[in-house]
Amino acid sequence: MKDVRPTSGRVVSALFSILGGKVGGARFLDLFAGTGRVGLEALRRGAESCVFVESVKSRAEEIRKSAGESLVLSLEVRRAVSWLVKRNMTFDVIFADPPYCSGWCETLPSLPNLAGLFAPDAVMVIEHSSREPLALSDNPNSLMIDSVRDYGETCLTFLKQAQE
Repeated sequence: MKDVRPTSGRVVSALFSILGGKVGGARFLDLFAGTGRVGLEALRRGAESCVFVESVKSRAEEIRKSAGESLVLSLEVRRAVSWLVKRNMTFDVIFADPPYCSGWCETLPSLPNLAGLFAPDAVMVIEHSSREPLALSDNPNSLMIDSVRDYGETCLTFLKQAQE
């Protein structure tokens, strides 16, 4: 089992400062939730709901203890995305913090059905290593980079769906 790398307090603070009023009343999705810190902070800041996805069962159980009535899925991210799309669940904010330098920066934006999770005007934020730039080369989900914020080793890349 890989060690969990919790999002630093500085990055969490910056994330919610950038998201601002978008969090209040939002449906929030926390992919690769780890400790659940980001999703729990979204709930604390007024998100209507949060779904946590963490494939490591012991970590998912710890999140369940802290997350009240929130849905916690102990599934691999690809399976979780399919599960959520089949249930017509959409989100206003999708946050993903995959393991650094694991190839997810290339894979995640092109996951089949990912676009089905986006509510109108949704934003997706991917936390990743500054040494592993986000790739949108094969992009069936019509995602575009809105902005990139650099915090030393950590980057937050904000994505939105291209308007058709």
